[in-house]
Amino acid sequence: MNGVARVFFLSSLVFGLAGLTLGNIMAASHDHSQLPTHAHTMVIGWVSFAIFGMFYHQFPAAAANKLAKVHLVVAEVSLLAILIGLYMLYGGNKSAEPIAAIGAIVYAVSFALFTYIAWCAVSAKR
Repeated sequence: MNGVARVFFLSSLVFGLAGLTLGNIMAASHDHSQLPTHAHTMVIGWVSFAIFGMFYHQFPAAAANKLAKVHLVVAEVSLLAILIGLYMLYGGNKSAEPIAAIGAIVYAVSFALFTYIAWCAVSAKR
């Protein structure tokens, strides 16, 4: 595994460990106020990024496309914005809501880009 596939998959492992750590901290402290942050870390960071990595590994022509690199950068940056915004928001900083909201909108754009890339790759005649 290399290139975009490798970066997405390795990122998924980092986000998985971060989400697991946050979940364990919440369980130990009995403070579940960061549940939305934990859920987004696990579902987008661990699961979705792992799927992106495996997809790009299975479809190397799609991974070699410049759009895949755009997808990687936009997805990584937007997820970080979502998670930072959510962590601050559910930590009591209401002014952080736009950070999470903008991150979510940009992530939706990155997912639409992935949908296009995947659709083209899967629909291509071999």
